[in-house]
Amino acid sequence: MSAVVFAFKTFIVLHIIVGLVGLVTFWVPVIGRKGAEAHRRWGRVFTYCMIAAGTFATCIATCSLIAPLETHSTFPPPFTDEGLVRGIFGWMMIYLAVLTINLAWYGWKCVENKKAHEKNRGFGNLALQALVFLGALNCILQGALLGQPLMMLASIIGFATVATNLRFIFARAPAPNDWLREHLKGLVGAGISVYTAFLALGAVRLVPSLALSPQLWAVPLVGGLTIILYHWRKLPRRPRVAADASVVHGAAS
Repeated sequence: MSAVVFAFKTFIVLHIIVGLVGLVTFWVPVIGRKGAEAHRRWGRVFTYCMIAAGTFATCIATCSLIAPLETHSTFPPPFTDEGLVRGIFGWMMIYLAVLTINLAWYGWKCVENKKAHEKNRGFGNLALQALVFLGALNCILQGALLGQPLMMLASIIGFATVATNLRFIFARAPAPNDWLREHLKGLVGAGISVYTAFLALGAVRLVPSLALSPQLWAVPLVGGLTIILYHWRKLPRRPRVAADASVVHGAAS
C-alpha cells in the first residue's frame, strides 16, 4: 500500500467519525429550544465536527488529486475514469469541504460577534469567503472541461454563499435579528453539506448511476432550505430604521 493510499484511508476513517457525530448532533439545536444550554453545547459540538470533517475532506480530496485511480480502485464505473475521479473527488470535494468549513465558521462567528458586528470582518472570515469563491470558480471551470453539469450547478451555491455572507459582514447597521438569521443559515448550511456528502458517497457504492444526479443532490438542499425558511419566519424583525435610530441615540448619549 502506498503512502498516499494509506493517508487517504486514514483521513476517510477520521472524516466518517466526525461526520457521523455531526449528522446526529445537527438535530439537537435544530429541534431543541433555542438558546438553551443543550442548544449551545451541542451546537458547539456540531460546529467543531463540521470544521474537522471539512478539514479531513480537504485532505481526502488532495490524495484523490495526487493518485485518483489508486485511491478509488474499488469504485464502480463510471468512476474508473481518471479525469472524472480527479474532478468529482478531487476538485469538487475540495470546494465543498472549504464551503462546509466556511459555513460552520461563519455561523459560529455570527453568534460570537453578535454584540460587536465589526469583528465579523476578521481575517479568518474574509479569507474563507475568498477561498470559497476561488473554489467555486475552479469547480465551474473543471465541470465545463469534463462536461459535468453537477459541478457547474454546485458552484452556484458557493457564489450565493459568499455574496450573502459578505452582504452581512459589511453591513453598516444590521437589523437586530440579522446575526441570528445568518447564524442559522451558516450552521444549517453546513448540515446540508455533510448530509449531501454522505448521500452522494452512499450512492456511488449502491446506485452509481444516481451519484451524479442533480435531483439526488437537491434532496438535502431542499430539506435544509425548508428548515432555514421555517425558522426565519418565526423570528420577529424590527425595521432597520429602528436599529439605525438606536445607534444614533446611543452615540448621542
